[in-house]
Amino acid sequence: MLILFNKPYGVICQFSSDGMHPTLKDYLPIPGIYPAGRLDTDSEGLLILTDDGGLQHKISHPRHKQPKTYWVQVEGIPSPEALEKLRKGMDLGDFITQPAAARIIPEPPGLCPRNPPIRFRKEIPTSWLELTIHEGKNRQVRRMTAKTGFPTLRLIRYRIGEWSIEGLAPGERREIPLAKKVVPPVNRRQNNRVNDSAPAKSAAQT
Repeated sequence: MLILFNKPYGVICQFSSDGMHPTLKDYLPIPGIYPAGRLDTDSEGLLILTDDGGLQHKISHPRHKQPKTYWVQVEGIPSPEALEKLRKGMDLGDFITQPAAARIIPEPPGLCPRNPPIRFRKEIPTSWLELTIHEGKNRQVRRMTAKTGFPTLRLIRYRIGEWSIEGLAPGERREIPLAKKVVPPVNRRQNNRVNDSAPAKSAAQT
């Protein structure tokens, strides 16, 4: 079973209660499923859940480099120089980010208002970025935009790999049949390099 869930703001990414926030159990009363990765309580958007432990690992483990696309509302309007810093990789102190894709976009159409709403300052405009990264470090996107001088006001994870929240309102879910193609694609170039350097196996070895 594979479930795409559009996590609302303020929902904690666990099934057990912490006594302060709504939990996944409030939206997904399905036994035996677990998140493939996490999403901060103050972030919104795509969370993938599955009852398949192997698939959970393949989706969430950094080694598989699943691209993650975020819609990010920031304070201010990033300059071309700021966007280039996001793209090239940044030293955040405890690690250096990998190169990312970053661009300014219009406000995503059909976006549901956040509850509570973001803070607005009359004298400072806001803008939206689409940012695609391959890691998933703690608070990474927020730290990246803050370092360029454009703090994150709202953060929505739109896509992981081939899966997205397209057509899902906050709090809604979609079940995806477990077809063969669910497993993340293999890097064929890397596999060919390994196969070319490995000795050929005899029929008895295969």
